[in-house]
Amino acid sequence: MTERPEIISNFLSTHGWGTALRDPLAGDASARRYLRLARGNERAILMDSPNPAEDVVPFIAIADILHRLGLSAPEIKAAQPDDGLLLLEDFGDGTFTRLIAQATDPAELYRLAVDALAVIHRDFRPDQASAIDLPRYDADLFIAQVMLLADVYVPAALGRAATVAERAELEQAWRATVPDAVEIGTSLLHRDYHVDNLMRLPDRAGPAACGLLDFQNAGLGPISYDLVSLLEDARRDVPTPLATAMLDHYLKGFPDLDRDAFHRSYAVLGAVRHTRIVAVFARLHLSHGRSEYLQHLPRVWRLLEAKLAEPALAPVRDWFDRTLPPQARAPLLHLKASD
Repeated sequence: MTERPEIISNFLSTHGWGTALRDPLAGDASARRYLRLARGNERAILMDSPNPAEDVVPFIAIADILHRLGLSAPEIKAAQPDDGLLLLEDFGDGTFTRLIAQATDPAELYRLAVDALAVIHRDFRPDQASAIDLPRYDADLFIAQVMLLADVYVPAALGRAATVAERAELEQAWRATVPDAVEIGTSLLHRDYHVDNLMRLPDRAGPAACGLLDFQNAGLGPISYDLVSLLEDARRDVPTPLATAMLDHYLKGFPDLDRDAFHRSYAVLGAVRHTRIVAVFARLHLSHGRSEYLQHLPRVWRLLEAKLAEPALAPVRDWFDRTLPPQARAPLLHLKASD
């Protein structure tokens, strides 16, 4: 059987990058890895995934959709999908995260991100995704995702498994809130739309100046979800005045949208997202030793608790108050990862 390094070397050689310098780029919580390739003054990115069907195949299809919308996804220079390999356009180093750290006006960047998202929500049509079976982020899928809290966080925080009754009550609470929230309108859903996955491309104009990354998990889902991802970021604080201004900026582009219904959807799906992230960050620490994610848990809990205060989340708030009250949440920060 051919070893992975040989497969990669053959792929790069076939496409003229065999002698390129390789520089690993920082990864994320997935098993994918990225290498920056340098060949003289030329640059490219190698995406190497052990899960081609989950990563490479959808990445190719969704990049094509984004290009047809006039947006900027990395150009695919070469692909070997069966082996999980893509050779991609290099957008450089101008992630929104890095630019904000370098004192670029955050409002400028967030406005650009909102404008790019508005293009998707205004112009995307489901028939544009006919070449791929995109997952549908409906009520059932969202509820299945948040139940990870009962599987991971409750045992860690309480020192025991969630009871059958507790799980049933949690699911019932979400079923009383989520179905209405997902009816706000459906579009292409990026799923991880935040500043780590966005880049400024100064040589492009309008929304195309926003480079889009890490969209292989995209699906079809409610338009409010990606705004929550952007404006209630799990990894960094977004000032409330900025988030409010950007939400208003988005809504001005959709004057026919029911504002009250949208804000309810935004609140409910914000709670869904924050609950899932609490559980995912805990699992990354407890099962995989990724303790760097623990630093974000207090922020995500603050975001979640703010959402639970919304009237639309009353059934879910009642479950948390009974089963996982505030004093039961913080101890997880001190638990050790499993051996």
